[in-house]
Amino acid sequence: MSPRSSDTSPPADIYVGLLFVSVGALTTALVFLLIELNSYGFQLQ
Repeated sequence: MSPRSSDTSPPADIYVGLLFVSVGALTTALVFLLIELNSYGFQLQ
């Protein structure tokens, strides 16, 4: 019998990769939004 490892987490699949892609897209969109708002003189208070 082969010994079991203590790591019981499932391997990452395509959905985990898509999660990282979507977080990157949201971050990029927020940066572009801030750049656009800055051109109109918007400032956080």
